[in-house]
Formats: sequence, C-alpha cells, structure tokens
Amino acid sequence: MPELPEVETVRTGLEQAWVGRTITQLTLRREGLRFPFPEDMVNRLIGQKITRVRRRAKYLLIDTSDNLVFLSHLGMSGRYTLITPTETPRYLQVDASSNHSKFGALTGFEGRHDHMEFRFDDGSVAVYTDPRRFGIADLFDRAEEPIQPLLEHLGPEPLENWTAQDAANRCKGKRSPIKTTLLDQRFVVGVGNIYACEALHRSGISPTRPTHKLVRKDGKPTKALFELVAQVKEVLIAAIAVGGSTLNDFAAVDGTLGYFGHHFQVYDREDGPCLKEDCNGTIERIVQSNRSTFLCPRCQK
Repeated sequence: MPELPEVETVRTGLEQAWVGRTITQLTLRREGLRFPFPEDMVNRLIGQKITRVRRRAKYLLIDTSDNLVFLSHLGMSGRYTLITPTETPRYLQVDASSNHSKFGALTGFEGRHDHMEFRFDDGSVAVYTDPRRFGIADLFDRAEEPIQPLLEHLGPEPLENWTAQDAANRCKGKRSPIKTTLLDQRFVVGVGNIYACEALHRSGISPTRPTHKLVRKDGKPTKALFELVAQVKEVLIAAIAVGGSTLNDFAAVDGTLGYFGHHFQVYDREDGPCLKEDCNGTIERIVQSNRSTFLCPRCQK
C-alpha cells in the first residue's frame, strides 16, 4: 500500500497539473471502488475549478472553488496517470468499448481498470487506475471535513508539529509493541510498515519493545523516543526526496518509480548484513500483527 512519501509524491504531481484547471467532464466506469461513489459526485464536480491539492495521512484532498473536497485514497494499487493536452488527441482515436478507457496504452491492462477519468478545460486528462479496487473516492463540503468519518480519528502529521512530547503523551500506558504503535493512525499518521522498520532500525530500538517503556515515569520522553521521532521524520523526508518506494504497483503520476528502495537499511533484507558501522549483525524477519518486520537483533534493543 502506498505510504506517506508515495502519496505526497502523487500530491505534488497532481498539484502541478490540476490547480487552476476546471473539470469539464468526469467519467465513472463502475459503481464504486472500496465503497460506492457518491450518487451526485459527477454533477457536483463538473464545472469546479481546482484550488488546492492537499494530503491528510494517506488521503489526497482536492479543494474546489465552491468549497467542495474530493477525497481520494489509492488503496493497494491505485494510481493517477496525467495525459497532456498535446497527447490526448492521439489516444482519443483508439477504438475502445464504453467499459474500457481509451488510454490503456498508457495506463496498462488495456484500460480495463481505468475507473475514473477527469477532463479539464485545457484539454488535459487524468485517469485513475486501480486493478484491486481498494481505493476510495468521496466528495463532501469543506465545512464537514472535521467530522468526515475517514478523517476525524486521525492522529498528528509526522512532518508537521509532531514532537517527542506529543509522542510520549500518546505512548503513556500503551503496552503494545512500538512497531504496532507506529502503524496506528491514531498515534501518528502515514508512517506505514516500510518506514516504521527503517526508523526503528536507525534509532536502535527493537520493534518488540513495549511502547510505554519509551516514556519516563514523569511522562517525559526518553532519549530513545526523542531519537525515534527524529528518525521517523528523517526517513520520511529522505523517501519523499526520491519519490517514495516502489515495491509492487506504485508509480508517480508521470509513470516514474520511487527509488527509496535503494536506500533500505533493513526492510526486505532478511539474512543480509546489518549496514550500521561496526555492528556485524544479521537482519531477521519476524511477524507482528500479520505484517513483516525486519530488524537487527544485535543493535536494536
């Protein structure tokens, strides 16, 4: 599943292409994705100018001129492909059935999984493709955002004003393993499995350490928790800089892949050597909450 760096990479691409553009046509080729599309989504979005593209956790939030918010979650395999005004006419000449997109040569699968197609006033097109259909699309008024069911429970953004003390306040009394806590979207949003493994390894913290052990008796963060919060931020920033991580389906809106996989120190490196200087440990894989966790038992305590 795309995590925060991958979604942020998509957000940047959509922002550059969409802001200031008006939606002139929206085609939906099925009744929904993980959930049904809102019944009035097409009529409400046509004629709307895109004013901003935001991210909240792993959700894309697209603001429009009439204070609507189009919410998009990429699920396991969702992606947007942008087709420029000069490219569009070439693909519109392709003979395709009404159930298939005409842009399959770009989006793959002969267009069978192109479920949403946005057309804009400058002639550009954006196609949402999702073979597994675990993505989400919703539409609501901006005033409803604080009580939107998908968003209201979310914790702090790790790259905003998230501090070690914020983390300590949420860690106190929690006996779950710290790796499980990092994946809890109420604790902090968007970190995900890959970056949790990487941040814990770089912090020297075992993923099995009980969360409450990272908080002092007076409620202050331990030195280890200060380091973990710093490493979460550093890992996410580094991943965003190279477009995230491509493991299966993920690609940016221009089709490029994420290259943070070349920087993995622990994730997916089972039986490989620990890359920390003077460690000489071996990476192991364990399972926590049905997710693979990679760690070096020698230097992570």
